[in-house]
Order: sequence, then C-alpha cells, then structure tokens
Amino acid sequence: MTQPPQPPQPPQPPPNEPSQGGFGAPQDPPPGGFGKAPDPSYGYPQAPGSPAQQPQSPPPAQPPAPPGQPPQAPPAPPAGQPPYGYPQQPPAPQAPQGYGYPTQPAQPQYQQGYQQPYQQGYQQPPTMPAQPMAGPGGTGGGGKKIGKQTTIIIAAVVAIALIVGGGIFYASTKDDDSKTTSQGSGGKGGKGEGKGGEKGGGLPGQGTAKEKAPADPAAKVLMQLPQPEIPKDQIWTATGSVLTEDVYAKSGINEVNGYDPDTGKKKWTVPLAGMTCAMSREVTEDGIVAVVSEEAKRNKKGDYEQCTDVSAIDLKSGKKLWTESAESNGVKAAFKEVTISGTTIAAGAATSSGGAAWDVKGKSLWSPKVGKCQDVGYAGGDQLVAVRKCGTFGDYKLKVQLLDPKTGDDKWTYPIADGVDNAKIISTNPVVFGQDTTEITASGVTDVFALGGNGKLRTKISLEEGKYDHDCGVNMVNDCHSIAVGNDRLYVPTRQHDGSGESYNRTNEIVSFSLATGKPTSDRAVAGDNGEIFPVRMDGGNVIAYKAHGYKQGAQIVSLDGKTMKETKLLETPGTEAVTGAISGMVPKSNELLYANGHLFLGKKLLSKPFSKDEKEYVAIGFVAK
Repeated sequence: MTQPPQPPQPPQPPPNEPSQGGFGAPQDPPPGGFGKAPDPSYGYPQAPGSPAQQPQSPPPAQPPAPPGQPPQAPPAPPAGQPPYGYPQQPPAPQAPQGYGYPTQPAQPQYQQGYQQPYQQGYQQPPTMPAQPMAGPGGTGGGGKKIGKQTTIIIAAVVAIALIVGGGIFYASTKDDDSKTTSQGSGGKGGKGEGKGGEKGGGLPGQGTAKEKAPADPAAKVLMQLPQPEIPKDQIWTATGSVLTEDVYAKSGINEVNGYDPDTGKKKWTVPLAGMTCAMSREVTEDGIVAVVSEEAKRNKKGDYEQCTDVSAIDLKSGKKLWTESAESNGVKAAFKEVTISGTTIAAGAATSSGGAAWDVKGKSLWSPKVGKCQDVGYAGGDQLVAVRKCGTFGDYKLKVQLLDPKTGDDKWTYPIADGVDNAKIISTNPVVFGQDTTEITASGVTDVFALGGNGKLRTKISLEEGKYDHDCGVNMVNDCHSIAVGNDRLYVPTRQHDGSGESYNRTNEIVSFSLATGKPTSDRAVAGDNGEIFPVRMDGGNVIAYKAHGYKQGAQIVSLDGKTMKETKLLETPGTEAVTGAISGMVPKSNELLYANGHLFLGKKLLSKPFSKDEKEYVAIGFVAK
C-alpha cells in the first residue's frame, strides 16, 4: 500500500510588477512580470476586473499536485552502493510520499511512434453524470471485489474539484505507409522520425534525428493565452493541443483555436458543441486532427455533458469537416480517447458501450459492439492497437489486439493474465504495453510487455514500484507519459532522490531497458544538482527530454544521443522569476508539452478559478529559440 499524499509545493508566482509585453512578446518579459493579459481577441476572454499587478503577499495555498507531478522521493542509497539512477541492482527505495493521486481519466494519450503531444486525463467532478464503471478499471477477473483502479477513482472524487491536471507529449518513430504524419514534430518540416527501434529490431542511434541545436538556444516568450473567467467551484476543460509546421492548435472553451507557431497570432477558430474531452496526438498527412467534445454547452452550474461528439478538423484551413456520434444499445456512446492510424479515426469508450471508428471523410467503419466483448480503447500511429475486454461485470478478461484499421478485424491477439484489470499501450510499433499489478497506486505501470510482429511475447520488464516516475491515466488505454520507446529500448525516469554534496540536493536520471532481453542497459542521463529530467519523445535514435528549471535558470529541452546519451541543449526558457513561476503553474510533467524545431508550447487541460483575484493563470504559453 502506498503512503498518503503530502501537501504539494506551490509553484513560483510571477513577480509583483506589471508587464509590458503581453501576447507574443518578442523577448524576455520586461521588469514587471510575465506579461499583462493580452487582447481578448485571441479567443480567451479576460477576467473582468482582473488587476494587472501581482499580489504583494505570498501566494495562497495551492491545490493538491496534479497527476504526474513528482511527489517526494526516497532517500539516496547507503554508501558503497551504486548511485540511485543506475538500473543495475538499485537499492530498494522507501514508499513514495505522494502516491494516491490518481491520474485522471477522460483524455487521450500520446502515442509512441508519432511525435504528438501527450494528453493526460482527468477525473470527473461530482457534477458529471454517473458512468458505469465496467471498463478495465472495474473489478478484476475471478472475483467480485472492486478493482484497484476503480478504488482510486472513488477515493479521488472527494478532492477532484481541487485537481487541475494535464499532459505531456511524447512520441517515437517515423510515419510509415499509414500516411499519418507525426504531430509534435511541427515547426518547419518535421514530418516524423527515423525507423530506429521499430518492429523490435532497432539499434541505439538508428534513425535520422530531425531536431538540430539552434545557433542560440536561449528562448524568448512567444505567446501567452490568459485563462478565461471561471465560476467558483467549477472545472472547465480545454483538453488537447497539437503542433505542425504551420499551426499550434489549442482547445479553448467550446472551441479549438489555431495560432501561428512563429508569432503566436491567432489564425482561426473552430466552434464546438461543448467543451473538449480528447484530441488525437496524430495528424493525418493532409493535416486533419480528431477531437471528442461534449454534446452541448454546460449549464450555469457547470454540470458536465456527455462526450459523444467526434469531429475532424482541417488544421490548414481551420474548418470543421464533420461531426459524428455512434449508438450503443439505442443511446449515444460516450468516448474519452481518440486516435488516428492512417486514415482511420478511432474513439475509445468511456463506458461499457465499446469503441467506434470512422474514416477521415466521416464514413462509419465500425460501431460499438454489443455482446460479451467490447473495445475499451485504441492507440494509433504506425499501427492501430486495441485493448478489448470480454466477460461479465466483475469477471472481465482483457486482451491486446493488432487491428486492421480499415475493418477493425484483429490480426493477432495477446491474452492478458486473469485478474489484471488494466492495460496501457505505450507504443504501437513495436507493440509495447504495460500493466499496474501492485496495490492501490497511480504511478503508471509496474510490468511492461514487448510483443513481436506476430503478437508473441518477446520480453517482460519489471519497473519496481516507487522507483520510477512515469505516469499512466486510470481507466485509460492511450495515456502514458514520461516514458518512451525507441532504439529497441524502453526509456524511463527515476524518481527524484538525494543527490551528492552536503547541501540539500534532489536529482534524478533517465535510464533504459532492452526490449530484447528485458534487462537494464548502461544508458544514463543525469538531471544535475537540484534538477529533474524526463523523456518527452523520440527523435530518430535520439531522446528528446525536458529538464525542469532551477534557481535563476530556465527550463530546458535537450536531445540525448541514442548511443552515448550525450546531451545537446535545444532550447532554454528565460530564467526570470516571472517566467519560471508561470512555467511551474503549467505543471509541465502533467499537462501538455510540445516541442519541435526550436518551438516549445505548454498548455493546460483543466481550468479552475484562481485562489486569488491577483493570481494570473494561463491556458497556454509558448517560447521560441532566438
């Protein structure tokens, strides 16, 4: 069992001075804060009466840390043992002091095999209409007691109004003949990654890296989207963002907005029937993204609507191409995840109704199955992989299947052991999935399985509970982040732990495991003193990673060489208190993080009213290397 959560550390607040920059400020914020709220024409109305200056007093207490935010970590190993980050025989860590915060269902995950933004889900507030808990988070097979993931959700409902979660984006390999381009490889010309690690046969460094170090990695503030005025005790969703060569698209309130990635200026707005529930990480070769939204606008109480609408949006023209829904047992099916593989858009079910799919033109390919077996969810990209459940409530059995994206027929099936009530797809090419098989926890997965091209098991990797710091959404199939697959390896960050030196110092590492043997490799990238590092996605044979900001030092995006793990700095944000405070408020590890070709965008998925009238909140912020 894990320990109860500890109070989180509040993010650094912006300094108490007015800004002169506003939206798209072309340089570091001038004295006076991270920038005044920009013109409301950018798609987000300003809070009426919101003062321009920051509070003089210390910031108020913050809500519990969102899922994915690192909790306190176990201490350093005793003298004479290898440093904590080494995968070889590490010391047994103490139980982490931040466990218990569940990752929150309802958002899509970033698919390995594509460079797309990772989206993390969220728990629904009590105002959400009740949903049957018959999915993979239901009771385990062979018994009638409640499954551990369902238990997490029940425990989280009490505190959900305080949780503001988000996501991180990561990906791996180049698009193949599926004609789906990588999403997050945007910027100028990023169309995907090399083939390193695909089909389980890659070697370190295989594949052509696209990201190059700029002449000056020092970044300037590109854009700031202020949070709209939100009623007290309500949580609004602005779930989803993608980055292409020509547009940074971010969900707004009942809409999706497109911005120029070089200037931050808004290019278009696509209205939706309600708030967004999910957005695909993938974008088709023609620039189409898929969005799941609520079927209607919320009432004044903020009651959630059902996530029934699936839409296709042309990112180039800023037009909604179509909106469809699917029926199951005579009622509209609700979805919480959506993905794209080739020209197929597949939506995973939020209830026991099963999944559905359409082609990019809006033609139905398959509807939710009625019977003893239903698709729980899908992960797309190079291949379309499904998690399917069969049986009756309390006695479900799960299996992982490779599907024909045109018909939904399975090409092979890998059965999951009885009693396991969850499966998380980490990569679709090669197919790698994970399970959480410990007691109540929401840290991610404790067992990872690499499958071959025929669906047969290659290796099993055990990730010791409390030692690693990745995360996967509860009752989600396609929602793992801070974990990446490439070079026939699995890359994971360790939890923060005591560093070297006499002074207080916390640090962590990125380490890897071989998908061929299941054993740790010698790969090791160190965060440094008082630092934290985690993988974002693959770039050919290299690993794109995020390094959290430090004292008077900005956050960094770095490239780790797949052969040597040598670090190359690609971007560093301004190190001012205003900027680092704003970044802390975005919680990069559990919200949306997109990087490509010298552009970094951070976005939130869940929005709530600030605790202080003087406190500034942003929906998205962007940086570009000079």
